[in-house]
Amino acid sequence: MLNMAAGLARLGELAAHPVVATLARAFDDAGFSLAVVGGPVRDALLERATHDLDFTTDARPDDILRIVTPVSSAQWDIGREFGTIGARVRGEQVEITTYRADSYDHATRKPTVEFGDTLEADLTRRDFTVNAMALRVPETKLVDPTGGVEDMVAGVLRTPIDPDISFGDDPLRMLRAARFSSQLGFALAEPTREAMARLRESLAIVSPERIQGELIRLLQTLDPAPGIRELVDSGLMDEFLPEIGGLRLEVDEHHHHKDVYEHSLTVLRQAIDLERARTPEAEPDVALRLAALLHDIGKPRTRKLEPGGAVTFHHHDVVGARMARKRMQALRFSGDMISSVTTLIELHLRFFGYSEGAWTDSAVRRYVRDAGDELERLHILTRADVTTRNRRKAARLKAAYDDIEDRIAVLREQEELDAIRPELDGNRIQQVLGIAPGPAVGRAYKFLLDLRLDEGALGEEEAERRLLAWWAEQG
Repeated sequence: MLNMAAGLARLGELAAHPVVATLARAFDDAGFSLAVVGGPVRDALLERATHDLDFTTDARPDDILRIVTPVSSAQWDIGREFGTIGARVRGEQVEITTYRADSYDHATRKPTVEFGDTLEADLTRRDFTVNAMALRVPETKLVDPTGGVEDMVAGVLRTPIDPDISFGDDPLRMLRAARFSSQLGFALAEPTREAMARLRESLAIVSPERIQGELIRLLQTLDPAPGIRELVDSGLMDEFLPEIGGLRLEVDEHHHHKDVYEHSLTVLRQAIDLERARTPEAEPDVALRLAALLHDIGKPRTRKLEPGGAVTFHHHDVVGARMARKRMQALRFSGDMISSVTTLIELHLRFFGYSEGAWTDSAVRRYVRDAGDELERLHILTRADVTTRNRRKAARLKAAYDDIEDRIAVLREQEELDAIRPELDGNRIQQVLGIAPGPAVGRAYKFLLDLRLDEGALGEEEAERRLLAWWAEQG
């Protein structure tokens, strides 16, 4: 519930912020208007933490640069053609933009930049009413031409103008609607939701990089599930990640299995809870969260209805990892991110064999080796993947994973588990076998590594003896 008295007090604090006060004086002395705009104003009214400071002004870019130079330690004008000047003021990075009145060609999403003359017109062109508020400084006056405060009180996301026009100007705003529904906990106004479904195909003109950016921001929220539901229900998700909507499998009356879509959202939520419990001060782990969302996307493709009512999804982990790689490449994710997510998806079932019977030390070593740098994330994902309502089964799985983590800790201390290598390196293998560099060295190295994983440390002399015996068997 919005507390207006507290919110207005926060606006006063925002106006008194050293950076805001410094710029307000500078622009006022130069004869120009200045206002804090968008997120900082919204968050102040909601009593949320304020982060990046954005400003708008009637000054043109050349004037902005002239005004901020004496009060800033650095300036950059990379956004000058769009009316934006950046600066570092009192140690903080800010952006100041001339009032805008853009128009779009609706084909490439590139705006024709036109500078505006009034703050009210600038605010009306923004994405949602709750982001279309400004705080004039130094006079500390709230400007809200589109009813943003009323929508905040109602907990509603609504576009300042007809949503067909707003989303037509920039289709990425539809993804932002889903993200803000999670970030702010607001419901979408029905005309806004209907327009998202109607205009979903227009997302095709938005670059994969921008779509990826909004997906990441959604996953970084405390609970991405409401936003994901909006994307799936509107059909927008089908435009860039159709595998998520595809998790809503039809249930045959003779074959029963858990709802994979709802299960995946539960796993995502549980992974976030575990992530925050283990590393409360860390930044949101996007790779873990994306893996949690995508970990079962191979199930629809591998589903098989068995006689007697059973349903199987054999190899959905491997299939899902391949599907995730292809989709993430299309969205231009980095190679490191793709590697992390696909490794987690491919390994997310490995642990469940442990709960069926005690693993040997060799099996634990292989688990650690195969997980590599993703081991901590794999711990979280595997624990989060337990969504059974059977308390006894859940307790058994938790105890099994507690046990495997304890065993990994013991083996890591005893054997430097994270740096397991054979006793002989490639150069020594060549010397012992009297061979030149080539594929045979790699095969010999793998043989020794498997020995190390299976039997633990052997010692260099025993490793050489085993290697020679193996080589003799190779002919």
